[in-house]
Amino acid sequence: MKKPVIGITVNHVAEGALPHDRLSLSYVLAVKEAGGIPLLVPNVGDASALSALDGLVVSGGADFDPAQFGQEPRGTHMEGISAERDATEIALLRAAAPDLPILGICRGIQAIAVAYGGTLIQDVPSQRPSELVHAQTGARDARTHGVRVAPDSQLGAILGAQEIRVNSFHHQAVDRVPDGFRVVAWADDGLIEGIETNARPFCLGVQWHPENLIRVEEHARRLFAALIEAASKRLSAEAS
Repeated sequence: MKKPVIGITVNHVAEGALPHDRLSLSYVLAVKEAGGIPLLVPNVGDASALSALDGLVVSGGADFDPAQFGQEPRGTHMEGISAERDATEIALLRAAAPDLPILGICRGIQAIAVAYGGTLIQDVPSQRPSELVHAQTGARDARTHGVRVAPDSQLGAILGAQEIRVNSFHHQAVDRVPDGFRVVAWADDGLIEGIETNARPFCLGVQWHPENLIRVEEHARRLFAALIEAASKRLSAEAS
C-alpha cells in the first residue's frame, strides 16, 4: 500500500540577504518512522501544497503576530515573527479539506487556534505567572511537567493515558479556543496543552514537542502513529 505524504510546515528565517526556510530533523524522522513520507511545506503564503498531501503537521517555531488574532503586541517579548509563515499556515489550515488529518505541535496548536478564530496568550510568564516552567532550558527530551488529558477525548484514546509527562518550549499559548473545538489537555497550572474538534475526523493540537520524545515516550510514538493511520485511511478511501 502507498505510504501517505505528510506535509510539515517550516520556520521562515529572514537573516541577511538570503532568507530561508528550515526545520528540525526530528519532525521528519518522527513522520518517517511512523510510516509516512515527510514533505516540507515552504512558506509561500498560500495553500497550494495541499493537493500533494495526505496529512499535515503544523510544526513548532517562533511567535505569532498578535495582529493575526486581533490584538496589539504586549511588551517587547516577541521573537521571530514571520508574516510569510503566519500567512502560509493560516491559509493551509483554512483551505484544508475536512477529512485531511491535521496535527499541530507547539506553535502548531496555536496556529490551529488562530486560523479557526481563537486567540493566544502573548506571553505566558507575564500574563499567566506560574511556578511551572513552560520554556525549559534542558535537553529536548527532558520531561519537565505533567499534563492531564480528558479521558473522553480522541487525544486521550490515542495517548492511552490520562496523565503524562512532557517537554515544554513556549511562551505563547492558546487562550480562547475556537468555536467547535474543546480543551482536552491541561498543564499542572491549568494552561491549555491540547485541543481537538469533532467537526473533523482528525484535527488536534498539543503544546508540547512529541517529535523530541519518540525515543523515550510511548505516548509520543502513538501520536504520530495515529496521524499516519488517519492519513492512510483517507488515502485508501480516495483510491477505492
